[in-house]
Amino acid sequence: MSTAYLLLGSNLGNRTTILREAIDYLNATAGNVVAASALYETAAWGLEDQPAFLNQAICVQTTLLPLQLLETCQATEQRAGRERLIRWGARTLDVDILLYDDLVLNTARLILPHPRLPERRFALVPLVEIAADVMHPVLEKTVAELLAECTDTLKVTLTK
Repeated sequence: MSTAYLLLGSNLGNRTTILREAIDYLNATAGNVVAASALYETAAWGLEDQPAFLNQAICVQTTLLPLQLLETCQATEQRAGRERLIRWGARTLDVDILLYDDLVLNTARLILPHPRLPERRFALVPLVEIAADVMHPVLEKTVAELLAECTDTLKVTLTK
């Protein structure tokens, strides 16, 4: 059994429902979702002229290998109607694998840990809520330390 941390994001459609349905689907297909952060409204990162995102981090206990988990995450996105039109563009659902155990992997299809995790406040804030003490296997810092050092200034707001 492996532990994976995923980040879910949505900025099109009924964002809350899309995230809830994604968690249900991942729980049924990827493994047992054992923790979920609150929802955070976040400014778009990378391509900023688009609607705000709702983001949520989850922890999944899985028997899937990393590439199998990636395929399941992409199937979850497709199920939610995701279209890949432009990089960092608006989308119904985005599911990123942030961490998978302490695995370091660099393939054409998947890089673990997620290469931009340390520079993305929108990923670190919800992840700290459920995994503050988890170590980044390359940088050898906890998720909480990564957040404390993050220079990203985009707004991340806890939703009510």
